[in-house]
Amino acid sequence: MSRYREPPPKSAPYITPEGAARLRTEYDQLWRVRRPEVVRALSAAAAEGDRSENAEYIYRKKELREIDRRVHYLQLRLPELKVVDATPSDPGRVYFGAWIDVADPQGEEKRYRIVGPDEIDPARGYISIDSPLAKALLKRGVGEVVKLMLPGGEAELELIAVRYSAV
Repeated sequence: MSRYREPPPKSAPYITPEGAARLRTEYDQLWRVRRPEVVRALSAAAAEGDRSENAEYIYRKKELREIDRRVHYLQLRLPELKVVDATPSDPGRVYFGAWIDVADPQGEEKRYRIVGPDEIDPARGYISIDSPLAKALLKRGVGEVVKLMLPGGEAELELIAVRYSAV
């Protein structure tokens, strides 16, 4: 058995204007503020002498590696993102950026927003456009019932509302 693992499929390059602004802010914060602070602290720790037993030095090296990893990811990801800020021509159907309300057969309602993979936030109801739920709901209209396969099994949801503003 080999260790080779096929790379995961590329995620969708779409992002909302708010998500793009958040990623740019994160990049600027890491590159202009956080990284120089860590480099200064690392230099100070290195000046203390024996680095093999210097916990501060070891910690700062690890922290700098994590910052550089995230900065590298953002440098590659930001240019390929496509900011979607236009309302679709048919606002009664589900497309990227839509706020959707769905109900299961028991009548329990949930609200989601379809966003890019870089903006996922389950606490706020933000789901990726690459998720099974979003894929099943895309291009559907209010009142349609969707059957989909989720990790927990088959589910049936009715689309109650679609809108393109948070209100």
